[in-house]
Amino acid sequence: MFVMDRVHLIICLLGACVNVCECEPAMFGEVSSPQYPQPYPANIQKQWDLEVPQGYQLQLTFNHLDIESSPDCYYDSVTVVSDKKVLGKFCGQNSTDKFHPGDKPILAPGNRLQLVFLTDDSNHESHLGFTAFFQAVDIDECSSSSVENGPPCSQICLNTLGSYLCACYHGYTLRPDQRTCVLECGGGVRSELEGTISSPGFPDTSPLDLDCIYTISVQPGFMITLNFSQNFHVDQVYSQGESCLFHWLQVSVQGKEPRKYCGVKSPGVLNTGTHFVQLEYHTDGYGQSQGWSLSYTTQRVQCPHPGTIGNGTVTPKFAQYLYRDYIHVRCKPGYKIMMGEKEISSYKSICQSNGQWHLTLPECKIIDCGAPKPLMNGDFELISGENNEYLSVIEYHCNEPYYRFKDTSKATYKCAVDRKWTDVSNNDLIPICYPVCGMNTEVSFGGRVFGGKPARSGQIPWQLFHKQLRRGGASLISDYWALTAAHVVDGLENTNMTWLGGIVNSQDRNPVTMEANKIIIHPSYQRVPVGGDRKNFNNDIALIKMSARVQLGPNIRPVCLPNIISGPVMEGKMGTVSGFGGFEQGSTSEILRYGHIQEYPSEQCVFEDYFVSENMFCAGDEVKRVDSCQGDSGGPLFFPMLGYGTKEQPYEVRGIVSWGPARCGHVSKGYYTKVQNYLGWIEETMANN
Repeated sequence: MFVMDRVHLIICLLGACVNVCECEPAMFGEVSSPQYPQPYPANIQKQWDLEVPQGYQLQLTFNHLDIESSPDCYYDSVTVVSDKKVLGKFCGQNSTDKFHPGDKPILAPGNRLQLVFLTDDSNHESHLGFTAFFQAVDIDECSSSSVENGPPCSQICLNTLGSYLCACYHGYTLRPDQRTCVLECGGGVRSELEGTISSPGFPDTSPLDLDCIYTISVQPGFMITLNFSQNFHVDQVYSQGESCLFHWLQVSVQGKEPRKYCGVKSPGVLNTGTHFVQLEYHTDGYGQSQGWSLSYTTQRVQCPHPGTIGNGTVTPKFAQYLYRDYIHVRCKPGYKIMMGEKEISSYKSICQSNGQWHLTLPECKIIDCGAPKPLMNGDFELISGENNEYLSVIEYHCNEPYYRFKDTSKATYKCAVDRKWTDVSNNDLIPICYPVCGMNTEVSFGGRVFGGKPARSGQIPWQLFHKQLRRGGASLISDYWALTAAHVVDGLENTNMTWLGGIVNSQDRNPVTMEANKIIIHPSYQRVPVGGDRKNFNNDIALIKMSARVQLGPNIRPVCLPNIISGPVMEGKMGTVSGFGGFEQGSTSEILRYGHIQEYPSEQCVFEDYFVSENMFCAGDEVKRVDSCQGDSGGPLFFPMLGYGTKEQPYEVRGIVSWGPARCGHVSKGYYTKVQNYLGWIEETMANN
């Protein structure tokens, strides 16, 4: 309710009743049913006490009344009472209804009226209720007899003290001239993806003086299609040719000139190609238009077909690709996704609202495995393919005859889909080139150590020689490690010990020089003070690790370690001992010499008061007086006898020159460390160091 007095206005808005407080009666006001213009609730009883100042009559006019219709307004009603006298009981929706008040004013005998609004406990249909205007009446400017130029208001005239107010029926709004009413139409923005629109009152005749604007705005990426019904009629004037001068429907589409329609021919289907459309419907004060109706739908924007990609696929495959559709690119095995010069792990592109893909198609380029891993002591060659690309094949091989794989002569690897070079077992670890042991450049002639004959180059390539501080020998057993007697290196563990190899003459100017990085003496070897008298050579064995790998060749190659055998170490056959020790009584040799000797039974190996253990054996040749001598210590006793080694039976170091009688060759019997008893220690030491 609104009134002129501000205090009364606030209180009456909160209480919905004019008699809440003691204040001056208003000259006019408005009253509405609960929740108007929303449907009123069920099961209510509401009373309004209306009052204008003394000396005026109270006149009530219903602007709008929509109450459930029933005989005698039995169910729902609004009753107008003056001094306990019922002036009217109303219900219904239209002025043609029997109990509908229409727009006829109700004049109270005095300055007071009561409105009583009653509803039952159920509403089968929704009804808006009512809104009414009341005023104090003195002179009725709105009566037809009081004006000379017709009614001052086009719809509802409300008389006020010394003036009047215009109001409009439900569904109309007051124009800026405050006199005429215009139908409410258009308004708002339709954002739904489909819907219907029609002219006011369609299919009834459109009101005059319309200016309706209808806006359809859906999200970008959708295109609006208008489908007009065939029942189309907008008044057209033909006096100056076909034109839409006074009544028209104008359709405005983004990016295009607006177009007006009139006449009786339906525009039919309009594909706007955009997400925003505005319709303007205009009628002037003359003529007659039946109006129009349409339904609108939307379609997603279409993107161009993405095309195909070499060595890859574009999925999913659609006949057409629309807004929000995604595509993926997957390359064939062995190919990678490239955007320009950058590799990406995956690709996804979306059809955008502008009808374009947000990413261009990538390329599928063949992968490569990079350069193959280098093979120590070996190499590889390309068998097929190019540029290390997918499915290229390489073949590894060792630098033979000095190195070889364990089980094969060559190893084939292929560039796999995971960008690794892998073998037939899908293993990417490259094989190891192991030194070939126990092979030599064979030269056939005999000789001895003490009293033996010189060796030729490459004949005993595992022989190493040390001539500084303490003269001695050793056997190369890999490209890193050498085997010698413990007493040869005892006390020299922390010195810069240099070993020579690849020579048969200690004066050779181009030996293979090896620096000892680590010397490891067997932990059970008993050390004696410098100058002490050693009687026990048990566990006389040591390992030497060189500071760098030895480059193997025809003159320097390792000897094999033996297998464990039962019975005599030499298997009842001759073996060969070599070294740079004495070859004549009281002399040393600058030449590498060798001789063939045999193993003696253990009962023949007892020697004075020296300790002889199971870790030793003795050997010699009493007939030819062949024996190892001082300076040969640490060197090899190898088997089979020189000249009889083969690939199937390579040379093995069966013994290490350890000790013997003071006079070399006098007894022709030397003592050797039994290598096979130390295989576990040798392998463990080499693995851990």
